[in-house]
Amino acid sequence: MKESQSITNNLLIEVDVLSNRLRNIKQSFKTTHNKGLKERLFYENKNIFKRVNEISKIAKLLNKKSNEKINFSKLLVEITKRTLNENKLESNLFFL
Repeated sequence: MKESQSITNNLLIEVDVLSNRLRNIKQSFKTTHNKGLKERLFYENKNIFKRVNEISKIAKLLNKKSNEKINFSKLLVEITKRTLNENKLESNLFFL
């Protein structure tokens, strides 16, 4: 299986957008007192986290099939891993 760079690049862009949205959700969650908004932010965070997890699995599959030492799929694996770790470390924010 050959890696499609355009698909990998699109996934990189998507992870970047989702990562920024996760940070914005956390900031909004900290500053708002509206119960309905907090609930919506909680579910949005959960859905985005699921999508980043899906992209991470795709990235690992692409990376496993590639023979190259440096490629976009390795970058995608690293970025998704960092985004997931960042979200896991701060996940207790939603249970305060």
